[in-house]
Amino acid sequence: MDYRSTNESVPKTSSALNKAKYSIKDLERLSGVKAHTIRIWEQRYNLLSPTRTDTNIRLYNDVELKQLLNIASLIKSGFKISHLSKLTTSEISEKISHCIEQPNSEDQYLNAQSDSLVIAMLDLNDQLFESTIRDASNKFGFEKTMLYVIIPFLSKVGIMWRTGEVGVIQEHFISNLIRRKMIVAIDEVSAIETTSDDVYLLFLPEGELHELGLLFSNYLIKSKGKRIIYLGQTVPFDDVVKFCTEFNPKYLLTFFTAAYSPETIENYLLDLIQHVPETTLLIAGNQLKEISFQQNDKIKLLGSPNDLLEILES
Repeated sequence: MDYRSTNESVPKTSSALNKAKYSIKDLERLSGVKAHTIRIWEQRYNLLSPTRTDTNIRLYNDVELKQLLNIASLIKSGFKISHLSKLTTSEISEKISHCIEQPNSEDQYLNAQSDSLVIAMLDLNDQLFESTIRDASNKFGFEKTMLYVIIPFLSKVGIMWRTGEVGVIQEHFISNLIRRKMIVAIDEVSAIETTSDDVYLLFLPEGELHELGLLFSNYLIKSKGKRIIYLGQTVPFDDVVKFCTEFNPKYLLTFFTAAYSPETIENYLLDLIQHVPETTLLIAGNQLKEISFQQNDKIKLLGSPNDLLEILES
């Protein structure tokens, strides 16, 4: 598996790919290469050819972003920029393939796979996505692939979405591919024997549609032999309360990703606690970063999947 967007050695050059939309700071954030270093590479090795605005601001396109991701991955594997700058696109692709097959370290491999998913998303390339996930899952299993390949990738997607670097089509394309993989993985662990009477109720509040985090939580909980009831997206508040009254789950787990105000989320959670005082709320999502909860042992903020794993294993 390599970073090429097609079976050809030359990347696609459609008008969409050639549209300059990334600043040098965007490239720094997505590739990990400092803006100062990128400028030096341009001047010394003619590595990238950005367009410039009327105010002399550099702008880069998808092809140049992918080229930089490839170069950054190879440098992490020990190659020198002076050597890489002399290679053709085809030769760089061959070296990428070799490094993925025989990485210098596990971290380099996982970072390369995450970058590969960025390219698969930009090119709407489901074959590259499939080969990337299959290769990582064969080496490390699905859980580690999610934790160290897909979740870091989704963090990049979130940044690119907020800055307008990823469109609705690309975001839906990659989300649906990941969703399909998670559903298959959930089916595979559903046969694990339940070892606890504690019930985990998973749902998204009304208006919440982004289900990937909830699905992965479903997988983790099932894989640890816990009982789970999955209600899915956009569940009305009254229905959540009604279910809790009837079945008395020990935990409610939900995510907040929609553009609610901090006050709206906080009021929602405090209202929920009043209605289900015996239940612990496990909450996650980017929207929670701006909320400072008062001390409450019935609300546990999950900053990462590892926080959920600690609860499952305790």
